[in-house]
Amino acid sequence: MLYRFFLCLALGLCLPALSLASEPDRTRQLLLISFDGAGDNALWQRSRNFARTAQVRFTYFLSCSLVIAREDAGLYKGPHHKAGRSNIGFAQTREEARTRLFHVWQAHQEGHEIASHTCGHFDGADWSVSDWKAEMQSFRSILSGAWAANDAATEEPEDWRKFVAGIEGFRAPYLSAPASLFEAERREGFVYDASTVTKGPLHPSEKGGVLAFGLPLIPEGPKGRPIIAMDYNLFIRHSAGVENPSRSAEFEERAYAAFRAAFDRQYEGDRIPLQIGLHFVRMNGGAYWRAMERLVTEVCGRQDVGCVTYREALQELGSHAADSSGL
Repeated sequence: MLYRFFLCLALGLCLPALSLASEPDRTRQLLLISFDGAGDNALWQRSRNFARTAQVRFTYFLSCSLVIAREDAGLYKGPHHKAGRSNIGFAQTREEARTRLFHVWQAHQEGHEIASHTCGHFDGADWSVSDWKAEMQSFRSILSGAWAANDAATEEPEDWRKFVAGIEGFRAPYLSAPASLFEAERREGFVYDASTVTKGPLHPSEKGGVLAFGLPLIPEGPKGRPIIAMDYNLFIRHSAGVENPSRSAEFEERAYAAFRAAFDRQYEGDRIPLQIGLHFVRMNGGAYWRAMERLVTEVCGRQDVGCVTYREALQELGSHAADSSGL
């Protein structure tokens, strides 16, 4: 199905299928919610519990340093960095890492998608193809051997390594997306990238042999100024990156209003998939998680809305494109 979608893009036949505002009965409004880092085990549990009742499937962009115990940090070396370095740290203990591995596997079993957010969360804006490839290979190698490395070899699920080898999605830390990134992704078997930013919701486009999703700019706040649809960017705008829990309800309302308006604009219009990104951090007292949960609770039960993973979105978009073009 993905091959047919690539072919459709190459032939320029996808646009009729992907611009279905005049035929809303033929396409669902897709909502893609993703999490970067996927570290905090309490938020793993919260997100999985919420998903079970809210008819939503998430994409988790996992940083693999978070399944390495601090005592084993020296086993990882990022490009142009000393061994044992990571911008987001490591698991404090092997027990913590084992708990995280359990969440990763259970989320996979529950229909969520696990994708790559590299290992050390370094800015690869100036990296070569070889640098990116090395980091991508570290991700698969470390994640493949993570159960054994954390004293749980006998608990490793039977299909764990097959699951790791089949991870198809990638988001670069800091949304750094040089041309070398896309080339490396293609060579390392990734099907899609989610690292770019677009002026508004757009359909994925081909870049260097992979499909590129862009986090959209959406209007936010009293003046409707554009902002990336991501919690960190809201955190910076609302409180200059400084926690201000006393205004958490206010920030939640602003985020929710922006998310809901962006959703309604697509739902009532072109029905281009809407992407919203979050982190496993309760910024401003959890304001942005609560805003996301409100939106999901309100819209994801509708028959003509699909709150899906990136992989599922590609399959659905590919199906529409192939049906329209007759492929």
